[in-house]
Amino acid sequence: MGKAFPDGFLWGGATAANQCEGAWDVGGKGLTVADVVAYKPHVDKRDYKALHGITSAQIEAAMASDDLHEYPRRHGIDFYHRYKEDIDLFAEMGFKTLRLSIQWARLFPTGTEEKPNEEGVAFYEGLLSYLRERGIEPLVTLHHYEQPLYLANHYDGWRDRKVIDLFVRYARVCFERFGHLVRYWLSFNEIDSVFRHPWTTIGICEDRYPADELEQIIYQCVHNQFVASALATKLLHQLVPGAQMGCMLTRTLTYPLNCDPQNMLLAQRDNRENYLYADVQVRGAYPSWVWRYWQDRGIRVDFGLDDEAILAQYPVDFVSFSYYMSLVDSTDADRREKVGGNLATGVRNPYLETSDWGWQVDPQGLRYALIDLWDRYQRPLFIVENGLGAHDVMNEDGSIDDDYRIDYFRSHIKAIAAAIADGVEVMGYTPWGCIDLVSLSTCEMSKRYGFIYVDLDDDGNGSYARSRKKSFWWYQGVIASNGEVL
Repeated sequence: MGKAFPDGFLWGGATAANQCEGAWDVGGKGLTVADVVAYKPHVDKRDYKALHGITSAQIEAAMASDDLHEYPRRHGIDFYHRYKEDIDLFAEMGFKTLRLSIQWARLFPTGTEEKPNEEGVAFYEGLLSYLRERGIEPLVTLHHYEQPLYLANHYDGWRDRKVIDLFVRYARVCFERFGHLVRYWLSFNEIDSVFRHPWTTIGICEDRYPADELEQIIYQCVHNQFVASALATKLLHQLVPGAQMGCMLTRTLTYPLNCDPQNMLLAQRDNRENYLYADVQVRGAYPSWVWRYWQDRGIRVDFGLDDEAILAQYPVDFVSFSYYMSLVDSTDADRREKVGGNLATGVRNPYLETSDWGWQVDPQGLRYALIDLWDRYQRPLFIVENGLGAHDVMNEDGSIDDDYRIDYFRSHIKAIAAAIADGVEVMGYTPWGCIDLVSLSTCEMSKRYGFIYVDLDDDGNGSYARSRKKSFWWYQGVIASNGEVL
């Protein structure tokens, strides 16, 4: 029996600039859609719209405010000023790669400028160079819920096709200025989340549009992102020979509640809808059911003359995805107990345990997802988000015993090894929030994911000091043994 993980497997961790960088008004950076999202500590975790929705009034209030407590992603964990310290810790753990994102508005403050902001370029050049110096391969996301706010307010987010050209201009600068430092890129983070939280994904504030037009508007936005992704892939291959572009999907794996054929069909539909977003970027065309769906509902998505050819000619090189939990659907879901999640609410699965935040933990679902994705696309797979948000308590001596996190990762890494043994090609694994950062949904710090603890509370108080958790040393051993010692 061979090794569970291949030589060169990319062990590491994942972050997002809008949740860790801070420095929201430093170095010429413009406002982003993330900078106006407020702290929501008391929202019901099962109320997805309350967690991720936003109104025009809330946006206006945020634009008029410079408050860091109300808008915690503006301060993040101050990675902007502390990235060398953090990268040193990642290197100590043995990271082979770090997933991070570039904030479009740090390079183009409104997204419309002709030339990039050189102070922003210099920051990312320094960051990426330091990763290289410490032997860590950057995995860079171009669009991770960080669209310039100006485009959301003046271009209807991604609804206006002009934004495609603006994005390609931004991508060109990234490839020209950072291409010598970065081999692996992702175009759009969790591109399938357009209906779940359209503000962060496509810059659409729902109260600005008639309710009966929203579905068509959202499909138009994601189509424009598909075209932008294909054009960015074309450009990357031209400007940085040998570099690879990946798509990024939230794998919302759905099980039927039972073997009732109606529940089987319902779960199949849910999974089919999830796959749409990778189908277009990998296969280069919309699946046939989408055309029928649009026709039946009178949805019209405007295509440019060359859009279908562009999608077909420039598919992505690999498929990356996030996986946190599985979901359950049933024809009588409205009458059954619900659980929360980072994706949406679902029916409780009686066979699974539940995390502090109500997410059901399902490591075997990761194995299932890997096999299913591989069989469908036959492209290398990269797990770029996976993790457990939990309440961590520091002991009097400063140590943090997060054995629950170790147990979580151990079970999921075993599932990856099993999928590899089943013939799946997996490039790497980057657990989410490898250092504690500000939560996407509620903007909390108390929901901690990291191997590294950051001394910062939900109210923005703390020294920002970094501390190694027990899981830090455990993951260091996993990487050193290439997954043999768990």
